[in-house]
Amino acid sequence: MRPDLSTHLLVLPILLPLVTAGVMLALGEKRRVLKTWLNVLSTAVGMAVALLLAWSVHHNLAPGSVGTPVSGSFGVYLAGNWAAPFGIVLVLDRLSAALMLLTSLLGLAASTFVAARWDRVGVHFLPLFQIQLMGLNGAFLTGDLFSLFVFFEVLLAASYGLLLQGSGQRRVSAGLHYIAMNLVASSLFLIGAAMLYGVTGTLNMADLASRVAQTDPTDRGLVEAAAAILAIAFLSKAAMWPLGFWLVPAYSAAGAPVAALFAIMTKVGLYALLRLWSLLFATAVDAPGFRFGAEWLVVGGLVTLLFGIFGLLASRQLGRIASFSLIVSSGTLLAAFGIGRTALTGGALYYLFTSTLAVGAMFLLVELIDRSRLLESEHPNADDADPVPFFLDELEPPRGTNLDEFQDALIGRAIPAAIAFLGLGFIGCTLLITGMPPLSGFIAKFLMLSALVQPTINGEFGAPDPVITARDWMLFGLIIASGLAALIALSRTGIRMFWTPRDRPSPQLKVIECLPISGVLAACLLITLRAEPVIRYMQAAADGLNKPEAYVEAVFLARPLPGPAEAAARRADGSGS
Repeated sequence: MRPDLSTHLLVLPILLPLVTAGVMLALGEKRRVLKTWLNVLSTAVGMAVALLLAWSVHHNLAPGSVGTPVSGSFGVYLAGNWAAPFGIVLVLDRLSAALMLLTSLLGLAASTFVAARWDRVGVHFLPLFQIQLMGLNGAFLTGDLFSLFVFFEVLLAASYGLLLQGSGQRRVSAGLHYIAMNLVASSLFLIGAAMLYGVTGTLNMADLASRVAQTDPTDRGLVEAAAAILAIAFLSKAAMWPLGFWLVPAYSAAGAPVAALFAIMTKVGLYALLRLWSLLFATAVDAPGFRFGAEWLVVGGLVTLLFGIFGLLASRQLGRIASFSLIVSSGTLLAAFGIGRTALTGGALYYLFTSTLAVGAMFLLVELIDRSRLLESEHPNADDADPVPFFLDELEPPRGTNLDEFQDALIGRAIPAAIAFLGLGFIGCTLLITGMPPLSGFIAKFLMLSALVQPTINGEFGAPDPVITARDWMLFGLIIASGLAALIALSRTGIRMFWTPRDRPSPQLKVIECLPISGVLAACLLITLRAEPVIRYMQAAADGLNKPEAYVEAVFLARPLPGPAEAAARRADGSGS
């Protein structure tokens, strides 16, 4: 029997934001201050729970079903008290715990930023924010394909509302493209899941891992067709070229806290692809280490990475640079996951963590920098200027004033040395995104580059490569080129914003707007200083993906709670409590 934290702790990341959203809706539209701080409090509690869950799986103390005799590095929760594969199951491992922690970090930063009255830009902003967190956490925890589809739809429905909060033709146009693309991807997801169910008779991921390996050769084509359709759905959400055309217009048009939370959205598609492929194809019977579509994933990642590099060099607006940085991140991760070496995957997971935090902080910083530029008495080179904050793009307020829907100022008490704060924050984000030393972005890229030039590693999906292949050198070169392109783009923008001699007044910032940016950068500094244990955690997560049998065993050994009659019989026999 494992040491038990709490049987129901595993479901809290889903229930907490759901209950919080319901309470906010019950409070109505007038108690905005109370709802704002309830939003911050709920997200902070969620981050504490995510941190506890990540600690528990790493120390073999993961919470799970009572009486489950499996390793505590997996937490299994039988939501309907039905044994797998018949009921809904939640599964916690190192990878899902790390991504939930990343979601909660970005969520807490964004919710704190929202406390600067950003909730006033539209109706039901805060409940939608919590529903978004619920969908993200559910997608990382679920252990069956249909529940994954449900949580995808939950988070996408909330993201539609969040993206369209506010006004402006640019936001509405980008939002409609975003909605249309995701509706097509969701339809493909449903078709692929239905085909897979038709062949295997199950949608439980652990059960799928067993049944796909035993599929009749005559049905192999149907399984691969279903997997290909699912891959298209996941890759469109992961912004792989050419399916990611929606990302830059949508993210650069979104409000600052919305874009910061959206930084984790592309990682949901990557997670779904990584989770399903590690289970479905790592143990297939065709050949040792057979992985369907791995080479295409590498090619798609390299092309996406190249597209992101050109986008960075072509961009002048800081919001677009941050959006293209997400595309670069997605391309790098797709190629690394496609190659499939344990060391490379572990480094890529570390890179996923630090790059997502860095881009999230940059999205928050964009609005503050735009605000400082609005205060300039003159606006030379107006054609190259960044767009004004979204709630100003159809209004004509006095220059330098941010307004909410009630025409009240959204600015606070001026912070001394505000320009210095913006400059230091910009430098920190730049170092992280470009991978320059000494921060965690450099460590992440160094880990991946080292793994690419040392390919002979045991215990991987397939046989190790005897030499460094052309795809390894291509990814090696593009990772370096992406850092150089980001450095050029961000340096050029930084010079225009901070170094160009101008008579610029000091912007007015709220302390509560600066705290989340400082907090995210502090988290990146922490994982830099504590890089060794974080890397060990990520490498253990990557190693777990290469051994899907442990995941399958954990799910099938989970036991439902006994009913009243069974519990009474056990007490009478003296065999249970």
